[in-house]
Amino acid sequence: MRLIVLWDIDHTLIDNGGVSKEIYASAFASIAGHAPVAPAVTDGRTDRLIMRDMFLRHDLAMPDWPVVNDALEAAGNRLTAELRRRGGALPGVRETLNAVQRQGQLISSVLTGNIAANARTKLSAFDLDGLVDMGVGAYGADDEERQALVAVARHRVGEAYELPASTPVVLVGDTPRDVEAALVNDTGIIAVSTGVHSAGQLRDAGARVVLPDLTDTESVIDHLHLMAAERR
Repeated sequence: MRLIVLWDIDHTLIDNGGVSKEIYASAFASIAGHAPVAPAVTDGRTDRLIMRDMFLRHDLAMPDWPVVNDALEAAGNRLTAELRRRGGALPGVRETLNAVQRQGQLISSVLTGNIAANARTKLSAFDLDGLVDMGVGAYGADDEERQALVAVARHRVGEAYELPASTPVVLVGDTPRDVEAALVNDTGIIAVSTGVHSAGQLRDAGARVVLPDLTDTESVIDHLHLMAAERR
């Protein structure tokens, strides 16, 4: 049975070394003409929501989205070398993505709050972009709310791979927002405590499967197959 697997990026697949918040600060400054007074609040939110919040906190009108999107992409490009220097793929990620890719019935893509360009920048910085189909993922420009991205990704994957709407989906992420997005959309969720949220917090949010990281590739594959079977 086919299964759509959608991976979060920051703190699930990669450690960005703090560069993400610098991208938001740089993008804001390039538009507003001054640095933000406080760092961006991220916590699993989309780029649309993060940037809107930054402008609201500074009593500034939110610019048209294409302006913000271009500023984020330019900031991501400027900070790519810094990302490579300070960040890295998290333990077990490369092996697990390779293993999922080898499973012919599993379709692997991303569901991330990043805009598409910066998602690709972050994964390509550590040679992970070829291990997921980024053309069918869902990104932070697609909607303000993370939970709405599930339908976006499901539609894109379904069209590209000619799958029925009933094809099950599993999200993999590190925040309660990832868990909420899965529960609201009746998809599976594998939560990993590789970000700022503890295993207990992820369970409290509703995740039944919580892993310390992605180093146990066999366990991840087993959980994916089990979730696919549960949703037949």
